[in-house]
Amino acid sequence: MFKLFLFLHLLAAIFAVGPLIGAATTASRALRSPDADAARSAARTIRIYSYASVVVVLFGFALMSTKAPWASSQQVADIGDTWILVSIVLWGASVAVALGGLVPALQHAEKTIRDGGSVATMTGRVAAFGGATGLLYAAIVLLMVYQPGG
Repeated sequence: MFKLFLFLHLLAAIFAVGPLIGAATTASRALRSPDADAARSAARTIRIYSYASVVVVLFGFALMSTKAPWASSQQVADIGDTWILVSIVLWGASVAVALGGLVPALQHAEKTIRDGGSVATMTGRVAAFGGATGLLYAAIVLLMVYQPGG
């Protein structure tokens, strides 16, 4: 079961988190153009894949509960492990930044562009939210690889 859940966890991370980070870190391009359709598309992509990232977490929990192949009586990880707890908090923060900051900023930018207004002052905010989302997921990957306190 370990290899199956590891495969599913990594596959979900690639197909859910990958597009989320790609859209989040490049979303400010829609404002530099300015392109209302691109802003709407980026917001939709970020929203969908933020929700899809829950699947990564669920497979992570399933992986955690399996028996470690290197020690037959030991679980892979425990919810109380520092690196697991910090990863969960960082994941929650990344979803909050994406859904609570980036998506609304892109939706506001789309409306402003369609109304003929300037989005020059919004570009930095969108880029910051996108960069923060990417950095939070980078920190999660670091924790998954390094496993401090585990």
